[in-house]
Amino acid sequence: MPQMITRKPLEGERPWQQELAKAITDPAVLLTMLEIDQTAFADGFAARKQFPMRVPQPFIDRMVKGDPNDPLLRQVLPLSDELITSNGYVSDPLGEHDTQAPGLMHKYQSRVLLILRGGCAVNCRYCFRRHFPYGDNSPSKQEWQQSFDYIAAHPEINEVLLSGGDPLMANDQQLDWLLTQLEQIPHLRRVRIHTRLPVVIPSRITDALVSRLASSRLKALMVLHINHANEIDNALQRAAQKLKQAGIWLLNQSVLLQQVNDSADALCALSERLFEADIQPYYLHLMDKVAQAEHFDLPLARVQALNKAMMQRLPGFLVPKFVREIAGQQSKTPIDLGFNPFIEQTDLDFFQQS
Repeated sequence: MPQMITRKPLEGERPWQQELAKAITDPAVLLTMLEIDQTAFADGFAARKQFPMRVPQPFIDRMVKGDPNDPLLRQVLPLSDELITSNGYVSDPLGEHDTQAPGLMHKYQSRVLLILRGGCAVNCRYCFRRHFPYGDNSPSKQEWQQSFDYIAAHPEINEVLLSGGDPLMANDQQLDWLLTQLEQIPHLRRVRIHTRLPVVIPSRITDALVSRLASSRLKALMVLHINHANEIDNALQRAAQKLKQAGIWLLNQSVLLQQVNDSADALCALSERLFEADIQPYYLHLMDKVAQAEHFDLPLARVQALNKAMMQRLPGFLVPKFVREIAGQQSKTPIDLGFNPFIEQTDLDFFQQS
């Protein structure tokens, strides 16, 4: 019988930490819980040796028992497809492995990104940082001073993004310490937290966390990572409400994934469900071309068709920006929908009439 509990919860841990400790790490156990025959998936179990599996129970509870094609299951289950390598898919698709300081990336003019924690509550199989050298980017409190000095020396930086891994793997006391340091840098205005942890363990949104973010002089935003409407249950919606009522701005970014959300129906349902939960659709990313995850990728023509379909079916405020990130570019790159010939002719007519 496989062991389901990875470690015994420690005395004094919060409910979210206890859920974290009980996360399922064995694909055979996960499939048994979901009443799915594991025979067809056994060849893929070896993929977790390259990238471990980790799935918390609250996320499993939203999967459909008996459905091997469940869109939530597909995001976390190691498959034999991960053992295949293809040209064009690399370990560092965004050129992030060389950082400006341990745990600090400065890719865009006014924003820096801090790798606050290397671990995640859930290991998504398409993760673009699945090969990231977290061991070289796990600063101690003393070493974080290099990052604070870097930000203080660059007055053009007005926003700090907390990322990872997942930044909410840090406990509330550690986050309080970091926020206190950042608040002392006068030109900072905002702190943005990119996280999937509240999606898979909604109890991570503690009263202490909400209170600390609300009391900061830095305007706080939280960008959740939700890819499918089925990921939003009542517990997540209640957590979102706590943040919303405290004045924390909630956004969502998704990744376009084959056999997860690659239909207009799925994407429109996601936007509608986000709106019901008071979460604003923000970005829909094309998958970063990371090695061992190419089976999630989609051809550009399919992406363009999905974008157009969403624009036809939804009001503009529910259509996320379709973008890709390209290493070395100064911003995200919007997807070209092929409307340029029309725009260019319109512009030409305007100038000819002027």
